Amino acid sequence: MKEFLISLLERFGLAYWVEIKTDYPRCTYYFGPFLAKDEAEVAQAGYEEDLKTEGAQGIKLHIKRCKPKDLTIFEEKEESKLLNTLKVLRSQVS
Repeated sequence: MKEFLISLLERFGLAYWVEIKTDYPRCTYYFGPFLAKDEAEVAQAGYEEDLKTEGAQGIKLHIKRCKPKDLTIFEEKEESKLLNTLKVLRSQVS
């Protein structure tokens, strides 16, 4: 029954999700769906710990009702720009 309710809420964008944004890597992660906000609050510590273990930095957590299109969003444009700048600087030093 719980799975049915979560599915119904998710369909309408009313399920709770843990949104985690990191500065490095520059990503947005969504974990869920959850039936209630308190369930998401309990789970968020484990997700944060996993990301810390993987080396993520600048972690910001937010619980919200939404319907994420993608569960992981890598903001590659900024990362690519930084990598290209580093390549140019490296070539200038050589």
